[in-house]
Amino acid sequence: MTDTKTKQLNIISYNLKYHRANRELAGLCEGYDADILCLQECFAGSLPKTISHMVLADKTKTGRFNLAIYIRPERFKSIVTESHALEKSLVEKMYMPQTERLLVSKLHDLQSKQEIIVGSFHATHHIASNYLRRKQIQSAHDKLSKLCGQNPAIMVGDYNYLLFKKRLRVFIENSGYQMNRSDLPTYYFHKMFKMHFDLTTSVNAQIKRVCTLPRGLSDHSPILVQALI
Repeated sequence: MTDTKTKQLNIISYNLKYHRANRELAGLCEGYDADILCLQECFAGSLPKTISHMVLADKTKTGRFNLAIYIRPERFKSIVTESHALEKSLVEKMYMPQTERLLVSKLHDLQSKQEIIVGSFHATHHIASNYLRRKQIQSAHDKLSKLCGQNPAIMVGDYNYLLFKKRLRVFIENSGYQMNRSDLPTYYFHKMFKMHFDLTTSVNAQIKRVCTLPRGLSDHSPILVQALI
């Protein structure tokens, strides 16, 4: 990538808590000049084709916890989108066999004249093990890497990783990816227990900043990822 072609990219990621926070999306996209919007825990059947200046690239259609990706159409052209179930916990095998944990879109950036891979990711529930979540993250990265080649790949979402994030960072960096967490916690069990559940992992991209946006109707705060690609 040359300096003359390097462009800033604004990605918002938001876990809507069973679609509860959907009414906030237009304001977020407009207020933070979003180029890409990645959603978790949305209801596929209730998603509009457009949100403010964004258009729906694709969404998952099975399971209880749907994922979606919206893009700015004057900047991006969608090439292909894939959804993947990834590894499952015992509870998911019994009660949520069709749950998809990754939605990934290959986009052509009309400004930087290159392809970029963007993933919306939702790791398994809190009662599962960190080992399972690491397997899901590795599988998701493998899916992104098959599409990106030497192009940028950025995955955002709810990683549901409660403890031992230093170990997670080492695991991710050993696989060739970079992990960035936001400046403030994104999930609140109560006033005294705050966690960074919403993260970004990337390869071939320079992450300038990840910030936690004001909390709304969800139990998660949205995050804004600013990257150079």
